Amino acid sequence: MATLPDLVELVRAPAALSVPGDVVAGAAAAGALDRRTPALAGASVLLYWAGMAANDWADRRLDAVERPERPIPSGRVSPGAAVGLAAGLTAAGLTVAAAAGGRRAAAVAVPLAAAVWGYDLRAKNTAAGPAVMAACRGLDVLLGASGGRLTRALPAALTVAAHTWTVTALSRREVTGTDPALPLGTLAGTAVVAASAATVARVPGRAAFRRRASTAPAPAGRRGRPATSGPDDAPASRWATLAALVPAGLAAWYAVGYGAAQARVVAEPSAGRVRAAVGAGITGLPALQGALTARGGARLLGLAVAAAAPLGRRLARKVSPT
Repeated sequence: MATLPDLVELVRAPAALSVPGDVVAGAAAAGALDRRTPALAGASVLLYWAGMAANDWADRRLDAVERPERPIPSGRVSPGAAVGLAAGLTAAGLTVAAAAGGRRAAAVAVPLAAAVWGYDLRAKNTAAGPAVMAACRGLDVLLGASGGRLTRALPAALTVAAHTWTVTALSRREVTGTDPALPLGTLAGTAVVAASAATVARVPGRAAFRRRASTAPAPAGRRGRPATSGPDDAPASRWATLAALVPAGLAAWYAVGYGAAQARVVAEPSAGRVRAAVGAGITGLPALQGALTARGGARLLGLAVAAAAPLGRRLARKVSPT
């Protein structure tokens, strides 16, 4: 009978630290951060664990050759237990999503679950694999946005999806190694992703407000002269600058950590270096999610989301995220 540590390894439990940030970033972008967000994040984690268990079940014969230490080929978890756990976690994730977010959340969670299973059972080893996995993460962001305006969360969803594409493309070479062209391409993609996350989102209506403010008559100062900017404007300006620095700083942190791992693959494209880069992409994702959350206006929450990155790296030394 499988033990709890075996099941933890099967679902890569610590890697789930990279999941709640999807929902939080989507909610922040859509203006939907509320009491439903933690429950939707929990549903996302359940679906993630389901996907990991289903992945190992689908790959059990391949893992028997390439990764015999994994829970199923080593005999610590039976194939039936793994697929049963995957199905149960999927049902639980869908139930929690529907209970927390109603029909709108369910309308995103159902295709998300379908994409997860579709990747594991069909798309993983095809050319469509990276795109399908990217769609899973993009839908995960939109799950968080389901209580608000989904269109506002599309840039965040596409950014996370693009990052996921790079990680998935690298993961396909974890056993065999690769040539420098692949990590060079994913490294360029990482630079674009980081630049996108660092850009402060434009809040609808702000430009119109500025136009109205600029055309409004200035209040008169002494002797009828227009009043000039006073010292009270300086703190507001400094705060705006600081607010812009938070997503930029977190995006830079993400880019340096994940980018350095990919640069090492360029220098030595061995299987071990590729696995390390994939791990860096998984454990570094909270920094990107934090940048997107801060970009959506929730700066302190963005810092909290990003704090999961170093914790994930420490836990990855005990349970592999790949």
